[in-house]
Amino acid sequence: MKKLLSITAFTALAFSASADDHEKSTADLIKMALESDIRTEAEVARDRNRMPVQTLEFFGLQPDMKVVELLPGGGWYTKVLAPVLKEEGELIVAYGTGRASKLIEENEALAHVKVGAEESNIYRKEGARFYSLENADLDVKKADMVLTFRNYHNFAEDGRMAMNEAAWDALKMGGIYGVVDHTRRHMEGNNDENRRRFDPVLAIKEIQAAGFELVDFSNLHYRADDELEYEVGRRSVTGNTDRFTLKFKKVKK
Repeated sequence: MKKLLSITAFTALAFSASADDHEKSTADLIKMALESDIRTEAEVARDRNRMPVQTLEFFGLQPDMKVVELLPGGGWYTKVLAPVLKEEGELIVAYGTGRASKLIEENEALAHVKVGAEESNIYRKEGARFYSLENADLDVKKADMVLTFRNYHNFAEDGRMAMNEAAWDALKMGGIYGVVDHTRRHMEGNNDENRRRFDPVLAIKEIQAAGFELVDFSNLHYRADDELEYEVGRRSVTGNTDRFTLKFKKVKK
């Protein structure tokens, strides 16, 4: 009888260990997503600089979250987020989703990704340098996380305010708003070299004004050799720009 119990106990422990071995962390899931064959060689080449595993871990991504990605562009981060959230979570892309929508239609692996805020309108007012945003409502409630990567700089003040307020409305209380963008010198005015950069102090001020609390920042994308002097597309800095990485939380106003 004792021998039978010992065998049973051993079997249970072995099964438990095996189950633990098969439980993958969020980092493991992100790394698996980075190996997906829907990613192009050019996208893979940017992994070292963009550091998606560390960045998404910093924001606190979990596979059972409802996540909104704002301005997904060509889908670089969409292709990383979608596999992680496929089984237990939900991914919605919103604003400027033309290329992302086509990507979703053409790839079965992304078929579960939803497109939100389809009535939104990104436009430039006559003579304006930056974009405004109409119909910004994301039509999402109780999201766990809203993320945007290197997009905040594209908008004029009214567009940034609309986006921040839409993020606030979409998130649950305690939800996370993560913002990454190219760094501009504090208080520097507009010039031909910094149009795709943004002052992180101003970003913090504006996002806090929308009701968010700054809970953390990361130096993951700090680059000491970016002198904050040149346009981010110049060969001397492209792929190596200094970027701020800010983590906000929705709190009661």
